[in-house]
Amino acid sequence: MADEADATFVIDACRFAENAAFVGAREAEFADADVAEIAREQLSYADAITMSGKKDALTNVGGFVACRDDDLFERCKERAILYEGFPTYGGLAGRDLEAMAVGLREAVERRYVTDRLEGVAALGRRLVEAGVPVYQPFGGHAVYVDAGRFLPQVDAEAFPGQSLVCECYLEGAVRAVELGSFAFPDTDRPELVRLALPRRSYGLEHIEHVADTVAAVHERRADVPGMAVVSEPPTPELRHFQAELAPSEPMSRFGET
Repeated sequence: MADEADATFVIDACRFAENAAFVGAREAEFADADVAEIAREQLSYADAITMSGKKDALTNVGGFVACRDDDLFERCKERAILYEGFPTYGGLAGRDLEAMAVGLREAVERRYVTDRLEGVAALGRRLVEAGVPVYQPFGGHAVYVDAGRFLPQVDAEAFPGQSLVCECYLEGAVRAVELGSFAFPDTDRPELVRLALPRRSYGLEHIEHVADTVAAVHERRADVPGMAVVSEPPTPELRHFQAELAPSEPMSRFGET
């Protein structure tokens, strides 16, 4: 399709290993293929890929761009020099480059990626058992909660996703992220809340704590208030990161607002 439209086909590859593992689990043609083999074929169709190292490269910082076209590659190198650093390091320390090189290999090890997918699924199953409205099938890095259905009494204008993430933090110090109408205004996105699992960080007891926290909020969901914007930056794209909100009604359980 991209060739027919004379378009450059770019893949966001930050979750390449998780996606490849799903292909192996769900498509008979690739049932016996290694995760690395599947990923290599997936990415072989792209003209370019962008990669956040903080996802499936298992690093704490950085990323990269890979291009098939020589001219595009040269243009990317020029921008890297202007904004990041020389192409040999792109603004990254040597230890981070080395960590990424190791992480890209470890991310496609079947034992690692299978354990990750099973951890996410375990969280999803516990939430379903508690009656929490979540999207299924579960993803490879997170479970998504439908905050609009979770908090039907909170209008979209009162940001039910933001209400839910604040309540989860107050209830059990669980930090989630709203990816609904507040993060993406003027769209028809559902009121999503993402419960993402940090890689190589959570054991079963952590997953159970997250599920129990969300379930506890769900039990008292009728008392959860909406949120109102107190301040926000002039740049709309930064609202999700820098705005300040407050409950639209007093939260007596936690003292003064």
